[in-house]
Parts: sequence; structure tokens; C-alpha cells
Amino acid sequence: MSPVSTSPTATPTLADRVVLVTGGSRGLGAAICRALGEDGARVVVADIDLAGAENHAAVLGEEGITAMAVHLDVGDEAQVERVIAQTRERFGRIDAVVNNAGIDITVPIDELSGADWERVVRTNLTGPFYVAKHAARAMGPKTEQGGGGYIINVASTAAKRAWPNAAAYHATKWGLLGLSHALHAELRPKGIKVSAVVAGGMRTPFLLDRFPDIDPTVLQDPANVARTVRFLLTQPEETVIPEVTVLPMRETSWP
Repeated sequence: MSPVSTSPTATPTLADRVVLVTGGSRGLGAAICRALGEDGARVVVADIDLAGAENHAAVLGEEGITAMAVHLDVGDEAQVERVIAQTRERFGRIDAVVNNAGIDITVPIDELSGADWERVVRTNLTGPFYVAKHAARAMGPKTEQGGGGYIINVASTAAKRAWPNAAAYHATKWGLLGLSHALHAELRPKGIKVSAVVAGGMRTPFLLDRFPDIDPTVLQDPANVARTVRFLLTQPEETVIPEVTVLPMRETSWP
């Protein structure tokens, strides 16, 4: 019997891998597209704001990164299926998806309309379900001929703790974390890795535009979280990280 090798496994790169990032036109999504593209990935900048996606893809292109912009409302299953198909038509494959798109409506529960509740749930939870479902189908189980891939879900400290006036956001992020772990258990035997990134506060429009009085020094650069996504995607084939938490040193919503 040959001895089991204990030599270090080479760290994979993202060279030529195809990654779709939802909410990819700005904030954390834009930072993720750049971080992955700088490592050689071909990125699909998917966003409900097509003009924003096209602008960011153009900027990435000027930096030598292969990027394709697509319009995508993640809460529309037909659109999700179409974008996955477009990605495969353009690049011949899809290796990973990053469920980053998310919204919040910060109001007390007695002011939260049913329509707004449904909109947050559709974007933050139903959307990642649709993307994961159709991406996993497109990837297929891992075999010697190919297949397999990676699904990353961007959660939040809102999936671990709660504060007032964010009932819909908390419900969806707790749900997304549960969905992520469920998919990890279900898809792992097929060679599809699933990870949740529990991100603390970042200096992005998601917070800065809505809370102009927030102290930006207690937040982190989204590029730091983007590098964590890149780290997850470059784990050796034999390793998966189901959940990772990335906090600013002065995070106020976490002990």
C-alpha cells in the first residue's frame, strides 16, 4: 500500500474561472468583482441597475479584467435562469456564484407594509434560493470530466444578533444563513461547495447612504470582505469552509 501523501496542497487560483456576482455594480459586490478579477476570474456583474453594472464592467475591463454586465432581478426566477444560461453561452461554463444582492427597509414593524416585507424577502432570501438552484443545476455534480462549483451567500451580523426596526432584514439574513448550511449539507456530496460570509458593517452605500450620521471609522473596507470571498474560492479541492465571520475591529453590533 502506498503511503498517504502529507505534502502541502497547492493553493488554487481563480484563473479563467467564471463567477457570477449579484448586486455586483457597487459596494461589496463591486469589490468582490474586482478582487476575483484581479486573481484571473472572468466575472459576471449582475445587478438590477444595468447602467451601474455596465459602468463597473467597463472600469474592470480597463484594468484588464474580463467582465460581462447583465441585468438581473434576483427575485424573478425566469431572469435568474436566463442569466445563468447567458453566462454559460458567453463563457462555456459557470464555476461559482456569489449571492450578494440585498436590500433593507429600516422602519418599526407597525410601519412595515406587507409589500415592503415581501420585497425584502424576495430579494434577500428567495433570490439566493433561485440563484443557488439554477447555478447548481448548471454546474452539475463533480466528475472526472468536470462539474462541481461554489455557492457563496453573503449574510450579515444581522443573522446572529437583532436590533430594532429591521425585522424583515433580520428574518431574511437568519433565513439565508440557514439556507446556506442546508445547501452545504445537500450539495457537498455532489462536489458543490457552499459557504456563508457573515459580514460586519462596511463602508458601502448600503450603510452610508441610509445612515449619514454613522461613524465610518467603526466600519470596515468592503475590499477586506471581498478578499475573504476570494480566500473561500481558492481553498483546495478537499476543503470547504461552511461559514466565516468578518468583522471590523470596532464593530458595534457584535460583542
